[in-house]
Amino acid sequence: MNRFYGTGVAMVTPFQPDGEVDYPALERLINHLIDGGVEYLVSLGTTGESATLSKDEKKQVFAFTAKTVNKRVALVAGIAGNNTLEVIAEIKAFDTTGYDAILSASPHYNKPTQEGIYQHYKAIAEVSPLPVILYNVPSRTGSSVSADTTVRLAKDFKNIIGIKEASGNFDLMNQLMRDKPEEFLLISGDDPITLPMIAMGAVGVISVIGNALPRQLSDLVRVCLTGDFKAALPANYSLIEFTRLMFAEGSPAGVKTALKQLNICGDTLRLPLVQVSESTAAKIKEQIGKI
Repeated sequence: MNRFYGTGVAMVTPFQPDGEVDYPALERLINHLIDGGVEYLVSLGTTGESATLSKDEKKQVFAFTAKTVNKRVALVAGIAGNNTLEVIAEIKAFDTTGYDAILSASPHYNKPTQEGIYQHYKAIAEVSPLPVILYNVPSRTGSSVSADTTVRLAKDFKNIIGIKEASGNFDLMNQLMRDKPEEFLLISGDDPITLPMIAMGAVGVISVIGNALPRQLSDLVRVCLTGDFKAALPANYSLIEFTRLMFAEGSPAGVKTALKQLNICGDTLRLPLVQVSESTAAKIKEQIGKI
């Protein structure tokens, strides 16, 4: 599980201007991230606009990503949904070649009870050929995975190895850190609070801004993991405005704008997502010049 200590990046999916997947740009992005020193990559999470890709496109992106990464870093597949049977079928059909874990967000829209969330993940854990990382992101799903439910899952299923926690609820995280099995991983899912989360016991981050700034972010996270938070503060402060801009008009619109400025990929998104405004794009360009 040490493979998931440090910086993971939830990769964007580059698109050509006509909306088709841009595989040369995806290759550039992967190499940009690995050269930037990140510890692992996440393919087709929320940041990858997975909700707008067809099953065939997902299969092709997963395969291309695994081939390009070529085991240079650990690799996680985002497989989630609000139809448990469909998620199970997708996991059973998934080609695990080159992958080390599955990241699965709790069901969106349905707003299940805690028992429903538990049963959803229980069904996933029982069929998954890879370790599972839970993902709690109530701002997107409409419901939160409680600390009690996370701890229950961690204790009942050894292949549920951690949680990407993006609730921003430090009371929940305090309870989780107190009660979880020692080996269970708390991972920040929220760039702005990565430093304080590591201070309370998180082992790193699965990041959005790391798409654009892998070296700066991974260096910051490594310093935090040594426990020298005073030394980490200047780097943390230097990223505050850039991070704010990445989410000012939605993700991944902001970070795709940054990646366009860095000549990694274009800023095309698939509807219902749209590009950031010209004024925000100008601010992002200015921030990149300062970092």
